[in-house]
Amino acid sequence: MIVRLAREQDFSGFLGLAAQVEQWFGPMVEDPGFHSAVKKHIRRSTALVAVSSGLDLLGGLLFSAKAPTYHVHWLVVSEKERGKGAGRALMAEATRRFVRGPGSIEVITFGADHPGAVASGARVFYECLGFAPAEAADPGPEGGSRQIYRRAVT
Repeated sequence: MIVRLAREQDFSGFLGLAAQVEQWFGPMVEDPGFHSAVKKHIRRSTALVAVSSGLDLLGGLLFSAKAPTYHVHWLVVSEKERGKGAGRALMAEATRRFVRGPGSIEVITFGADHPGAVASGARVFYECLGFAPAEAADPGPEGGSRQIYRRAVT
C-alpha cells in the first residue's frame, strides 16, 4: 500500500468510496457540494489516498492543515479493506505531512447512539489513534447524531 497526495484522476475513486458509506453520511455521490470539496482539497494538496500496488483506491482523506486546530473533514476506507491499516496509514501520513504542534486534531464522527458508530468502527478507530470523545456536534445530513473527537499534538 502507498499513501500519496490525491490527484485529479482520483476523483472518481472518491465517489466510489462515498457510495459505500452514504447510508451513514447521507447522499454524497450526486452532491455538487461534496464534488466541490473533494476537488478543492485535491487542488490544495490536502487530500490523500491509499492505493494498492494494483492502483486500486483503498481509502481517501480530506484534511484541513490550518494550525493550531487541524480537521479531518472526511476519511473513508473501502469496505473490503477496513481493519487492514489503510485508515491508520492515511492518518499517519496526514499527521506527518500537515500537523505542527502545539495544537489539536479534530474529527466529527458518529455519536454513540448512531447505527454507524459500531458498524463502521469509526469511534474505536479514532480512540485507538489517541483521540478522545469531546462535545456533541450538529446531527449529520441523514439526521444521525455526531460527536467531536479530539487529539492533542505537541
